[in-house]
Amino acid sequence: MRIHVLALDGVFDTGLATALDSFATANELAAAQGLRSLHFDVSVVGLRRRVRTALGLGVPVQPAGDARGRPDWVYVPAIGAKMPEQLTAALARADVRDAGAWLRERHAGGAHVAAACIGSFLLAESGLLAGEQATTSWWLGPLFRQRYPAVKLDETRMLVPSGDFATAGAAIGHMDLALWLVRQASPELAAVVARYLIVDARPSQAPYVIPDHLAHADPLVERFERWARRRLGEPFSLDEAAAALATSRRTLQRRIEAVLGKSPLSYFQDLRVERAVHLLKTSRADIEAIAAQVGYADGVTLRALLRKRLGRGVREIRRAGGAAGGA
Repeated sequence: MRIHVLALDGVFDTGLATALDSFATANELAAAQGLRSLHFDVSVVGLRRRVRTALGLGVPVQPAGDARGRPDWVYVPAIGAKMPEQLTAALARADVRDAGAWLRERHAGGAHVAAACIGSFLLAESGLLAGEQATTSWWLGPLFRQRYPAVKLDETRMLVPSGDFATAGAAIGHMDLALWLVRQASPELAAVVARYLIVDARPSQAPYVIPDHLAHADPLVERFERWARRRLGEPFSLDEAAAALATSRRTLQRRIEAVLGKSPLSYFQDLRVERAVHLLKTSRADIEAIAAQVGYADGVTLRALLRKRLGRGVREIRRAGGAAGGA
């Protein structure tokens, strides 16, 4: 498999390094096992002669026009602009616009494109993701929806293949994406690489999401978040929420869906889950008592919701938090 890794100035150090290390480890293990037909021909290409990482380290790159052979995949790591204001400014750079044109050319020539973390913004800027499913860094979901309404975003997922494209979530999602590419060539090799690199399965970003961080992207959503947190133990009413926030039910529903990609009730449940997880990690209360505190009739319902939203059970959550108590 021939892979061109596109390195733009300010590339995220961890993302670039973990992707390259994953492919290099796959090649080493394939050779050690006598799997001579399995090889990842990886080239780091740049649109400028000089590329530095976000931390200022020089990256040796091949000029994009000189990179050998047609790639099977182009891999787009993140740039190191982690916050919305920084990222918005970075996306206006000339090299980002050039990257969009280059990606369109590579795709037209038959290449698939993979992007991780903020790299999904770079791919979306090219227009290639329109109509496709994607994920990105969880805290940038509101900005992504605002800029690319034609993309079907689900920032809770860690990895989303869609057509000729694949996108991955934040930071170490670079490694998940690299391992996914290895898996396309050999599931067995990918499993061995994951064990050597001690990479656990992370199918979802949901356990890492901070709901109130997302709410700050919009004043009305932020007000709804504050209203909801005071009522997590009560039945949810969209009419009551709209009245308390001096807006219409329809406006509140539309704004939350536009910013967060989910309904007010679903976000309300996110806040309940966040509170439940906090109580599981920090208190000795049993699951029935915690369920009552966050508005559920019984512990069975809460258990099912935690498993569905986070992919974790009560014992796993408690073990991660170090709290003792009945579960």
